[in-house]
Amino acid sequence: MLKKLVLTLIGLAILIGVPTLIKLKQFETMGAAQMEMPPETVTSDKVRRDRWPNSVSATGSLVAVQGVTVSTELGGKVEEITFESGDRVKAGDLLVRIDVSAEVAQLRSAEAAAKLARINLDRSRDLRANKTVSQADLDTAEANFKQANAQVDNVRATIGKKTLRAPFAGQLGIRQVNLGQIIDQGTPVVTLQTIDPIYVDFSLPQRQFSILSSGTEVRVTTDAAPDQVFSGKIIAVNPEVDEMTRSVRARATLSNAEELLRPGMFANVEVVLSDEDEVLAIPATAVLYAPYGDTVFVIDEVEDESSGEKQQVLRQQIVRLGDTRGDFVAVETGLKEGESVVTSGVFKLRPKMSVVVDNSLALDAKMAPTPANE
Repeated sequence: MLKKLVLTLIGLAILIGVPTLIKLKQFETMGAAQMEMPPETVTSDKVRRDRWPNSVSATGSLVAVQGVTVSTELGGKVEEITFESGDRVKAGDLLVRIDVSAEVAQLRSAEAAAKLARINLDRSRDLRANKTVSQADLDTAEANFKQANAQVDNVRATIGKKTLRAPFAGQLGIRQVNLGQIIDQGTPVVTLQTIDPIYVDFSLPQRQFSILSSGTEVRVTTDAAPDQVFSGKIIAVNPEVDEMTRSVRARATLSNAEELLRPGMFANVEVVLSDEDEVLAIPATAVLYAPYGDTVFVIDEVEDESSGEKQQVLRQQIVRLGDTRGDFVAVETGLKEGESVVTSGVFKLRPKMSVVVDNSLALDAKMAPTPANE
């Protein structure tokens, strides 16, 4: 009986122990496999030394050299319109004529009164020479003559104010009145803009006031013409600093022969200085931004102790960044020229990770990117 019990216990131990050992071996194998993760595929680029033009960037708005909304000085019925929306006009060209029939009648009456006053004045002068009338009568005749002429001038001025002409040469906007319409004083008729050349107004912080001076070169870009850079020069700098923003306002003039720039457009302004800065540049995608400090992953080549093979391993390096130019950012401290840094997917990497570099799908970083390749 005892022998049978012992055999039973041995059989149970074998049935339980063998599967347990097998599972433990499997777990050990899985753990070893997890420890040996395959290398991560990344893209990389070299830390390169470059010379960047020393410049200051700002945002600005385009402003017409001359721009106005042509409005009526006096009300009335629109009798004649001599332009179409979008026309180009010269200074003095007739735009709109308002009905002046009543004023024309008043002008004839005033001219007749002025003629009579002139006759009376001449008669009074002759009579005064013969001492037939007093000096007071002659003075009254002269005053009546001047008053009658003033009335003529007043009516002519009223007629002139009902005839709208272009104050300067430029391009008209969209017509806002119609023939036969009754309009009031100050009613907008059409906008008129001179757009070649064109101004760009921008502001810089007060600490950069010293770099602003007349004649300094500026380069302007806008999304309305993404493939072009417009060059110009600063023509004026405000002598005072804005108390609210502590910034200085400046104005530059740009050539706009193709009329690609229009008043009201947003513009990126770059104030170009005379000297250049020597920098270490890397693609901006290589930077892992964080509140405690910006870092990059440097690719170091190390030798595996067990196999003796060379591997590419990541080292996380804290850097201090400088200015940006297009897709690149300048590194002030933390990197050396020629080091390789990871340029994609840095958020999923960790220090001491093995990597394999494959730049076949790497982005083409540019100093002046366009929306097509961003």
